[in-house]
Amino acid sequence: MVKTGRPKIGLALGSGGAKGLFHIGVIKVLEENNIPIDFIAGSSAGACIGSFYAVSKSTKNIEKKALPSNWRQLLSLFLYPSLKQGFFKGEKLIKFIESAIGKVHFKDLKIPFSVVVTDLKTGEAVVINKGEVALAVRASGSLPLIFKPVKMEEMLLVDGGLSMPVPVSVVKKMGADLIIAVNLEASYFNGYNSSYNNNKNYGFYKVADTSIKVLRHQLSYLNAREADIVVSPKMGEVRWGKIIRGNGKVVIAEGEETMRKLIPQLKDLIRRKSGDIK
Repeated sequence: MVKTGRPKIGLALGSGGAKGLFHIGVIKVLEENNIPIDFIAGSSAGACIGSFYAVSKSTKNIEKKALPSNWRQLLSLFLYPSLKQGFFKGEKLIKFIESAIGKVHFKDLKIPFSVVVTDLKTGEAVVINKGEVALAVRASGSLPLIFKPVKMEEMLLVDGGLSMPVPVSVVKKMGADLIIAVNLEASYFNGYNSSYNNNKNYGFYKVADTSIKVLRHQLSYLNAREADIVVSPKMGEVRWGKIIRGNGKVVIAEGEETMRKLIPQLKDLIRRKSGDIK
């Protein structure tokens, strides 16, 4: 029997707004099962949760950091509107991120971590793995028309989900042998969202909104298909209003339940990639 050693495990955390809390549940179950994470790449919401974990390498306080204590704290992130390039400047958002992780730089993280953003000038995905983490995370979550883009060098950076919602290729380049992808955009058209599948009244807004979701759904699928394990929530829309009302833990629990079902498959993959087969 030949052993080649444990495969390096990479975690690709996808974009998905409030549904990003699902990532916490996934990481909690990996930690409970003593499955190490060697590399993390995150896009938008995945960049935020990924940064929290890469700093501490522990889920003990990650829920507290990711879930503001009350709705006023959450809404305070969106103060100081500016109509130039976006409604909100984002100073409060970056302060929120810094309050959770500090002004840490990528080189100081406990887990190698990369953030995916989109350059509006070229339309290309850009990978950030140097400098201050909070600024990169703020850029990756810059949803167009909501937050102002972040200027960095010659680039104008916005939401990473526009170009690479599930950064599997990034974590592979970082050195991962086995990749776990969390695709938050998979459930809209897979029968889990009755409001999209059963409602025949498609007005102007619904057509536009659903069209954007089709694009994100398809791009996320293409991004995630090279992963060894793909974890997706069996829920439809998760709006920030639900999080404000205290339902964030429900999303986290969904992540735990979904990942727990995949643990046997993951452990088998680790065993096989470790060379524990004659």
